[in-house]
Amino acid sequence: MRGSHEVRDNYQLFRLTGLLDAFSEGTFSKTLKTKIDQGPKNIILDLSKIDFVDSSGLGALVQLVKYTQQSEGSLQIVSNARVTQTVKLVRLEKFLSLRPSLDEAIDNVKKS
Repeated sequence: MRGSHEVRDNYQLFRLTGLLDAFSEGTFSKTLKTKIDQGPKNIILDLSKIDFVDSSGLGALVQLVKYTQQSEGSLQIVSNARVTQTVKLVRLEKFLSLRPSLDEAIDNVKKS
């Protein structure tokens, strides 16, 4: 997994590519939790270029939602068809705040 990170007004934007799986999950979780602690606490994950998410990746996303909520922040996930389908299989689409576009995720963060 590769990606970029930007800090904007009241949120952090992560654009990720590759696989979110058991192999990448540990580094992914540790890095994001560190960035959340540094602030701002609102996070947008752009997963629109992610090729695959397995159960470890889904678990990491669930833990990140809980972590941001405990930190009084939020987590928005920009999805693609493959990620959305995987998330819907386990009925987590509302809990994970899936957004169809980056613009919609940004608008949602600005409202909070």
